This record gives sequence, structure tokens and C-alpha cells, in this order.
Amino acid sequence: MRKIVVAVAGSSGSIYAKVLFDRLLKIRPQWAAVGVVMSDNARLNWQLELGNEGYRDYPFDFYEKDDFRAPFASGSARYDTMLVCPCSMGTMGRIAAGISDDLVTRAADVVLKERRRLILVPRETPFSLIHLNNMKTITEAGGIICPAIPSFYSQPKDFEALAATVVDRLLDLAGFELDSFRWGNEK
Repeated sequence: MRKIVVAVAGSSGSIYAKVLFDRLLKIRPQWAAVGVVMSDNARLNWQLELGNEGYRDYPFDFYEKDDFRAPFASGSARYDTMLVCPCSMGTMGRIAAGISDDLVTRAADVVLKERRRLILVPRETPFSLIHLNNMKTITEAGGIICPAIPSFYSQPKDFEALAATVVDRLLDLAGFELDSFRWGNEK
């Protein structure tokens, strides 16, 4: 059974985090634990963008950003996957530089050093050379960069369906089995 860390950083794109939480509930038999860390700005953006504090209603284990006693702050807890969705450029820069100044960056550092799966979903445009170099550094360290760039071939009908095109790709990269749009399987 998989143990997953989900970090929600402070960039715009709370819809991606919400759809990720919803999708994780749908694939509940595939994981044993989901630990969530949300930055203060992530909570604020959720309220501004989605108009609620619905993140409080999910049955995951929530941790404060300064809680270094969280199990995934150590490799011995064997959390195998970390998803940062959405990922701010500041968070990405600290991860790329190995600065473990909060639980999000410490968990990412642990996942990379243990050679486990780290996937970042940057939601920013345009990218500066600094952003691109940070993405390169993380990729060279074993992480995966999956920008929040939705696809349209499934003809999404609303914002959640559009966000799901990114989240489903994220969960595919994380190795989960899910029922989602597959190119060439249209009916």
C-alpha cells in the first residue's frame, strides 16, 4: 500500500489541489496514508479561488508546515511518493537548492535522498531562466516536473474537468491506476 505526501504550495491553482484530493478519494484502495501540508498562502488561495475552506473536510492527515515530527520528515517512515500541487516557484527554488526550511521542503529533500518519487506541478507563466534552471536541477536529482498545462482532447465541460486533465496525468506519473481519458481510446 502506498504512502503519499501531498504538498499544496501558495501559487494560484487551488482547483488542482481540490481535484487531486477528490481523485485520491476515488482510488482509496491504492493507498495506505495521505499526509497533507498546505502553506498559509495555499489556504488563502483556496478560500479566494474556490470560495470555501473545503480542504478541511478531506479525511487525510494534515500537518502544519513547521511540524518536523510528521512521519514523512524522515526517510524511515517510507512514504514513497510526494506530489506538490500546485507548486509555487519559491517552493520549487527551495527544493532545487536543498533548503529544508519547512515541512514541504524537508519532505521533498527526504524523497529525493531516498530515491523515491517527487512530482512537482508548477503553476506559473512565463518561466524565467531561474525557474527553468530549478526545474532542470530537480529533474537531474530524480524529480519529475509536470506543469499545470491542461489538455483539451477529452473536451472538458467545466473547470474541474479541465483541471482533471492535469491531475490524472499527475496520478499516472505517480503510478496509480485510474479510469481517465486515454488518447486513442475515444468512443
